[in-house]
Amino acid sequence: MAGDGYVTNNITNPNSNNSKKPKDKKKKKTKRGGSKKKMTVEQTLAFKSVTEWVFLDQPHNTSSSSSCVVDDFGVQKTLVRGGDKVVFELHSHSKFSDGYLSPSKLVERAHTNGVSDIGLVFFLPCLDTYSEQVKVLALTDHDTMSGIPEAIETARRFGIKIIPGVEISTIFSPRGSESEEPVHILAYYSSCGPTRYEELEKLLADIRDGRYLRAKDMVLKLNKLKLPLKWEHVVRIAGKGVAPGRLHVARAMVEAGYVENLKQAFARYLYDGGPAYSTGTEPLAEKAVQLINETGGLAVLAHPWALKNPVAVIRRLKDAGLHGVEVYRSDGKLAAYSDLADAHGLLKLGGSDFHGRGGHGESELGSVKLPVLILNDFLKVARPIWCSAIKDILQSYAEEPSDSNLSRITRLGRARIFKANYPLICGKELIDHCLSLWLTTEEKQSAEFEAMKLKLSDVSINQGGVSVPIETK
Repeated sequence: MAGDGYVTNNITNPNSNNSKKPKDKKKKKTKRGGSKKKMTVEQTLAFKSVTEWVFLDQPHNTSSSSSCVVDDFGVQKTLVRGGDKVVFELHSHSKFSDGYLSPSKLVERAHTNGVSDIGLVFFLPCLDTYSEQVKVLALTDHDTMSGIPEAIETARRFGIKIIPGVEISTIFSPRGSESEEPVHILAYYSSCGPTRYEELEKLLADIRDGRYLRAKDMVLKLNKLKLPLKWEHVVRIAGKGVAPGRLHVARAMVEAGYVENLKQAFARYLYDGGPAYSTGTEPLAEKAVQLINETGGLAVLAHPWALKNPVAVIRRLKDAGLHGVEVYRSDGKLAAYSDLADAHGLLKLGGSDFHGRGGHGESELGSVKLPVLILNDFLKVARPIWCSAIKDILQSYAEEPSDSNLSRITRLGRARIFKANYPLICGKELIDHCLSLWLTTEEKQSAEFEAMKLKLSDVSINQGGVSVPIETK
């Protein structure tokens, strides 16, 4: 995508041979965060569009009246009285895959932790004192969306917006003599989740089943290498109902004393092609990208720097419908992958890939700098896709107000949709409420939505989520 929105480019790499040391004389003290500069017209418009989406489901959207500035790092801020720093986090994991925290604890950490002077930050008039917290969190567990409802429910308490996501394990099979390699695809969905949910879930379930076989094979290989790791140990670490992955095997190895740390477990035994490495039953990367597109999601290539041949992967997946590539990390933008994204007309995104394991080797939640133009590009591509998916799901219910179609609407956020004080909700009111939570004013301007409300005017829904015809005399 076009420009990132950086206003200056005066930061040098301290490890670069070309970086010059500043002169000792007359050193000037600068305030942390760099100097403040007015945002360009383009950045201001992008900022307004992004914040409208971030706060559309909150009672008072205050993003419109603000004084915008940008610091030396290209981080856009809005300065108003008091404030709340808003950070986007687009790649995180919970205990439902290989993370260490429950979805609730992850959301709580996102709310209370924040990262000073990094991340895409907006100051907004919410509190009397300045605080830092993630405001948009994508939960992207490996091959499961089971943690999303818990994350959404907890996020309600903190005013955090959840992007339902998943990181899908796939295999890229090059043409020719090159060997296959694992490729991870991030999928980002609308607030009501994927269309054709059952089809996506079948793909994910097949991958999870394969992960059990893969983890067992890893344990068997370790046993043959004279490391008597127990399968029960791995399962206990993974937790009930969670398909074990390499990280769970590595954690069991550390606990059993076979390696000193996770890094050593991967470096010696579990790296791609390593002596204890094993493949699962992952689908082809192209198939996963196509299914993400067909189910109303945005497909983004995760950590391309880990690939043997990222050029071939990106070229092939672009043809299959890939929307973007992770380019930003907590240590900055990777120019080579940014150029690749530009060359193929792909979004440039990034996230911390937070797992919660601690230590110096892990990036913190919200630690990736995403300029406002980058986020605006992301939402300009994502929002029409998500709006269409929401329309399809609501339309299915309007055409046939069955319990199964209603469950597609409420699958990820039942408590947020149903009002506790109302025993019955009119179908029209349900549509209005969902649209107010999920879409902007402009996106709601649709004759199709009005027709849905008219069709559902004689349908009521009880708190159990069951459609009940309204009796008319």
